[in-house]
Amino acid sequence: MTGSAFPGNVSGVSESGGLNPLKQIVRWAEFVKISHTVFALPFALGSMVVAARAQQGWPGWRLFLLIVGAVVCARTCAMSFNRIVDRRFDAENPRTATRHLPAGQISVASAWTLWACSAIAFLAITFYINRLCFYLAPVALAVVCFYSLTKRFTDFTHIYLGVALSLAPIGAWLAVRGSIAIPPLVLALAVICWLIGFDIIYALQDYEFDRKHGLRSLVVRWGPGNALQFAFLIHMVMWALLLLFGLINRFRAPYIIGLVLILFALVFEHWLARRRSLKWINTAFFRLNALISLIFLTTTIASVVFIPFTRKFFR
Repeated sequence: MTGSAFPGNVSGVSESGGLNPLKQIVRWAEFVKISHTVFALPFALGSMVVAARAQQGWPGWRLFLLIVGAVVCARTCAMSFNRIVDRRFDAENPRTATRHLPAGQISVASAWTLWACSAIAFLAITFYINRLCFYLAPVALAVVCFYSLTKRFTDFTHIYLGVALSLAPIGAWLAVRGSIAIPPLVLALAVICWLIGFDIIYALQDYEFDRKHGLRSLVVRWGPGNALQFAFLIHMVMWALLLLFGLINRFRAPYIIGLVLILFALVFEHWLARRRSLKWINTAFFRLNALISLIFLTTTIASVVFIPFTRKFFR
């Protein structure tokens, strides 16, 4: 990384000329939006807990850390690719012009290096999980990266993003069981519907820019009003699929309470999308959807681990 790639002290170069490690870590974490891992990871861990039900929901520290590492690396690879291939559009869009590549805070070469390193790390991690995960790993990387190109040729880009994220619960199940089953497929469908809905809401911010620059989405195709109606319907389908997931696994009170809270969060999110200005989206969008995924994980763990444990303890 050259000095030109990190202009000034804002880039993490200290006044003495040396690189500030902490600022570099923060910079790269912001570059790939590492905080947004909270969307995929709880569903992966929830799937892991259910898959390891015979072991009281815990597959062991080794497999747990491998699953977390795989999710983080796959998402880092996908986000790096997204930032690289979209850098020209990001530079022209006032909302995204301050991102690291358009602003010159990170060089394209270093971004490609991060993409390659995260891809290699993902492949290495899956090698240590099991043979099936390793064989499927290149397919998974192709899927999660391909999403970034879809807005150029299809209006259904939101579906591709949903499919990319749905690989997290499927992969976690395969990591524990080594074979597929109905529960992770139902959960994957729920994740797809969830992503379609909230990505449509997120796309409202760029409706005018995308329409003028030939970028495609359901918001551009149908208009904001119709797209929001579809987003609400698909979120209700997502909720129904989460209910089905709970019924298949015979979850009871904690999970039902979680479903009620998730339904409230979904309705509130759509109320905000219709009543508030677009300025709220980046914050409320993140917080509400992070809350949904965390509620799902917490109530799933309670249903698989804590409730059976307490029943056995007080028997």
